[in-house]
Amino acid sequence: MFLPLLLFLIAQDRPAEPPRFAECMDLATGDPAAGQANAVKWRGEGGGALARQCLGVAYANQGRWDSAAAAFEDAAREDELANGSKVADYWVQSGNAWLAAGNPVRARSAFDAALARATLTGLALGEAHLDRARALVAAGDMDGARNDIDKALSAAPGDPLAWLLSATLARRQGDLKRAAADIAEALRRSADDVSVQLEAGNIAAAAGDEANARTAWARVIELSPGSPAATSARTALEQFGATEK
Repeated sequence: MFLPLLLFLIAQDRPAEPPRFAECMDLATGDPAAGQANAVKWRGEGGGALARQCLGVAYANQGRWDSAAAAFEDAAREDELANGSKVADYWVQSGNAWLAAGNPVRARSAFDAALARATLTGLALGEAHLDRARALVAAGDMDGARNDIDKALSAAPGDPLAWLLSATLARRQGDLKRAAADIAEALRRSADDVSVQLEAGNIAAAAGDEANARTAWARVIELSPGSPAATSARTALEQFGATEK
């Protein structure tokens, strides 16, 4: 669910960038090993933050998440020295890479750095708070995560992911009233998202509402029968007896 946030920010940057960046990014996504070599060469030629960002993307597309995170950190520092405008974006990208690497502590530090810049607005600000909330959940800080998710809902109230994560956290904290209200908002915005329907079923089941749990989980299977979410839905349905095929 979450890696597209990293790629979304990268994609936003591309239209206004120089041709060398587009060339490097095409390689980094289409042939990551070649993209890595291209980015390293460009970096040595003074490519600055853009070369380091491209290197991070090349590493990410090879699953080398620690290296990707470090490259995005280097891009942030390089951009800051150059008084650039994308320092916060690079820190967000680094944080997402650290999350993919399974290092929530380093991820939180990166998201802290991004938010400290106070340059993110709207959806980008909301997503940064959501990302930091995921790092906090992974580190066991549920209260901190709730604070960040509430900030995300304030900055980007139209984002169904924010409502989904808020509902999930509320369920895990035993606040089923809040969970039900928030998943209803997520469903209103993205009813065909299997993750939203799966969580709707989880919340209904936690509240003892078998009928709505069955309905939501059956919808997951209908929407994406071969997906991991459908497998989870079938497993969840087993608690009620007969399962959907």
